[in-house]
Amino acid sequence: MAATHRRTTGQRLYVLDTNVLLYDATAIHGFGKNDVVLPITVIEEIDKFKRDLNETGRNARTISRTLDQLRAGGSLARGVPLPGGGRLTVDLGNHDAILPAAFAEPSNDNRILATVARLSREHGADRVTFVTRDVNMRLKADALGVQAEDFAEAHIEVDEHYAGVVEKVLPEKVILDLYQRGWVPWEEAGLFPNQFAVLRSEETESTTAMVRYDARQQRLRRVTRTKEAVWGIFPRNKEQIFAVDLLLDDTIRLVTLAGIAGTGKTLLAMACGLAKVADEGAYHRLVVARPIFPLGKDIGFLPGDVNEKLNPWMKPIFDNLELLIGGTDGEGAAGPSRSRGAPSYQALLDQKIIEVEPLTYIRGRSIPRQFLVIDEAQNLTPHEVKTVVTRAGEGTKVVLTGDPYQIDNPYVDATSNGLTFVTERFKESALAGHVTLRKGERSELAELAAQLL
Repeated sequence: MAATHRRTTGQRLYVLDTNVLLYDATAIHGFGKNDVVLPITVIEEIDKFKRDLNETGRNARTISRTLDQLRAGGSLARGVPLPGGGRLTVDLGNHDAILPAAFAEPSNDNRILATVARLSREHGADRVTFVTRDVNMRLKADALGVQAEDFAEAHIEVDEHYAGVVEKVLPEKVILDLYQRGWVPWEEAGLFPNQFAVLRSEETESTTAMVRYDARQQRLRRVTRTKEAVWGIFPRNKEQIFAVDLLLDDTIRLVTLAGIAGTGKTLLAMACGLAKVADEGAYHRLVVARPIFPLGKDIGFLPGDVNEKLNPWMKPIFDNLELLIGGTDGEGAAGPSRSRGAPSYQALLDQKIIEVEPLTYIRGRSIPRQFLVIDEAQNLTPHEVKTVVTRAGEGTKVVLTGDPYQIDNPYVDATSNGLTFVTERFKESALAGHVTLRKGERSELAELAAQLL
């Protein structure tokens, strides 16, 4: 589906910004039988990314190869036919429009805008649409009187009300049967596989129960608070109880946990992972990874070995490990600094029970029988999260955590990030489960700050 636009008769002309092609290398094929134009400045910018060893670099190399293949159909400057209809043209910008004085800076953005403005004047403002993922570029184009839109393929229809938990009012007899047997049959529509529900009695408001829908057996299974701590952690609210229920269930291979800072997403995932690996032996190891923003960027020329280079990026993970295991084996402050005493979790790292790593080199790997936690997954694009999840080998459980409304990646937003994408695409699968955690449990101050700031 191409970007949404006002319908007109005849073919439309879509001018694509560089960021659209770097986000999706197949974007030129997404506009049906309409014509697509790439300003020459876009080609120049793509060339700067082709050596990057990340998703952006791969997309740059892919679009370059695609354009080279299309040259067989004729001159790109005069236009070549696209397989799905329409034509692709590389515009050389020989007679670009003169922009207002405010656009005087000779930047690539302004060169692209000049090309768009000229095409809009030549072909009619109602037939030309500028497609860009850059909000400021859309604003500038609008100021020039040019139609500008985001790339619709980057977004999915999101059910903002789907939090993995609902409330239902049922006859009290059903709830009493649930307490007696631990489950009740459920054949009605309206619940997704592994969705949780808080049941309330029609007759007595105080009679309640927590359940999870088992789609395979078409029943509501009662969910209770764990009797023993999971590596010292007890769930503090119903959403955390639901999250632990998903994390400890080996039949559920993909878990997504969303929520604001301090709700316990990463801590619960790591605690359950340690319980499954170290206590039960259900998985070979716990692997915790997070994007080094941007995903795949070199970790830099920092002094020391790879562990010392990773430390600043992985400190939030080490902080959670420190909380779960605590203390140090030597004198000095707790933490992963060897010079001031090895942390108490160092033995688990040395024995490869726990691995903490960036997502830089995950492409091409196969990860069997591991408990894989991806932190800050909201900073991944759908293409990147697909790369991560498809690494899961036989017997691996994947947990994605993050806050869809706290995004650092300029190429994604609340409806186009990898965490939201996976949640929506997998919510009808019996292999997956989702919970949105709402109550902050880090501290009273942290909870208040999340609400007020």
